[in-house]
Amino acid sequence: VARSGRPESARHLSLSEIARMSLSMYSLTVPVFTAKLTQLAAILKKGAAFAEARKIEPEVLIQARLYPDMFPLARQIQIATDQAKGCGARLAGLEPPKFEDVEKTFPELDGRIERTLAFLKTLKPAAIEGSEDRTIRLEMRGHTREFKGLAYLLDYVYPNFYFHATTAYAILRHNGVEIGKNDFLGSS
Repeated sequence: VARSGRPESARHLSLSEIARMSLSMYSLTVPVFTAKLTQLAAILKKGAAFAEARKIEPEVLIQARLYPDMFPLARQIQIATDQAKGCGARLAGLEPPKFEDVEKTFPELDGRIERTLAFLKTLKPAAIEGSEDRTIRLEMRGHTREFKGLAYLLDYVYPNFYFHATTAYAILRHNGVEIGKNDFLGSS
């Protein structure tokens, strides 16, 4: 029994301790990104079908934005895939693969997602396990940001990844594509 009168096992655990106990870094990354990117690919296919059925030039949707100062759909997909492959690579101690940001069609965006999924598939659990405390350094806008692996995932990658995935969904929905919450969540 601890001085607080509670059993030692009842002490408060840090987020890092909880993550180490119940979830692996691999299970928090590769399967999560794989599922969401697969859902994004399905949403893009619905966007392409919508454009074709309504005789809308696909570029109209691919370059659509929610607001003039926001990135278009294509850039949202590019950033989401960059976050997924970059996170997996960095946590595995690898250099992230570089993809040129040149996609201008639905098939090209789908190809980018497929290349990202193929890369994620190469990452083995053993390479990512134990990366909670790995130092991750990112060069951003002339500054270096440094994170520990778990903080990098939870505080930087997840918010960015989900922001861009959600914005891609919102752009298509805003433009009339018949998708809903279940499409985003990946449930039927």
